[in-house]
Amino acid sequence: MKVLVTGASGMLGRAVARGVLAAGHDVRTFQRGASGVAGATDARGSITDAGAVALATDGVDAVVHLAAKVSFAGAPEDFRAVNVEGTRSLLSAAREAGVSRFVMVSSPSVAHAGLSIVGDDALPADPLRARGEYARTKAAAELLALDADQPGFAVVAVRPHIVWGPGDTQLIERVVERARRRRLPILGGGLALIDTTYVDNAASALLAALERADRVHGEAFVVSNGEPRTVAELLAGICRAAGAPAPAWSVPAAVAREAGGLIERFWAVRPGQDEPPMTRFLAEQLSTSHWYDQRRTRQALDWRPSVSLDEGLQRLAEWYAMAPGDRLS
Repeated sequence: MKVLVTGASGMLGRAVARGVLAAGHDVRTFQRGASGVAGATDARGSITDAGAVALATDGVDAVVHLAAKVSFAGAPEDFRAVNVEGTRSLLSAAREAGVSRFVMVSSPSVAHAGLSIVGDDALPADPLRARGEYARTKAAAELLALDADQPGFAVVAVRPHIVWGPGDTQLIERVVERARRRRLPILGGGLALIDTTYVDNAASALLAALERADRVHGEAFVVSNGEPRTVAELLAGICRAAGAPAPAWSVPAAVAREAGGLIERFWAVRPGQDEPPMTRFLAEQLSTSHWYDQRRTRQALDWRPSVSLDEGLQRLAEWYAMAPGDRLS
């Protein structure tokens, strides 16, 4: 197949593009800058530019859609323009181009209403109850994508849960940077159990969804390593791999949620240069359990994670041990 991978300049997007190439398919990437994926053809542009989207989809057989606005803060209209309207434009262009398979990369946050999730399967996406603009707009985008599923246009939604790995700037870099500045607290004692997904596992699951889309279309699947650990243990493992001090102070979860709400309101008026140090959504994510039953996902996709959590942490440690110039993201 000739496969379009949107958002291939990000850690997971690059891993997906490389995995699709390794499986023997041709790859075209679509993002604003260079993808850095050897062997792929770059088509540059914004997912909000309908003309650029139409050019990117021309002549391809399948799409893996990762491009999104990912942030804890920002104007609601910006999230909607990229995550909802960008997805709508891509779906329309893909159908017009004769694409037969469409993998929508979603997020478990589309069905997370702030309460603990303990061994659930993929719950229905709910834009009204999801927490934060990112989750709400990704929920709406997932519903748009699945609603477009029809004969000849197989759509499957995959929700990788907390993807991380060497070179990750979304989670790992921020955890390590705050730990080194002694500004990384544990919420509620760090006892909540959460599951995560090593980047290679997330990429291989998306490839499996692409190759089995004709059999699993119209459904949403949560993907994870299937190894729940406490928040305290996960943060300590990440910090240890990076040679940073593990968080040594705790904040009550209720206090963190209230503080997160106040910071969100302040950020809306006077946004900072980086992500806010805490939001209500982030406080909920760090203080409530969220791990998922992986049996349906693994059976439907005929997929298993190949990199364990401990092996992933070892790879992270090896990456941090390299000289900065030798690190390959």
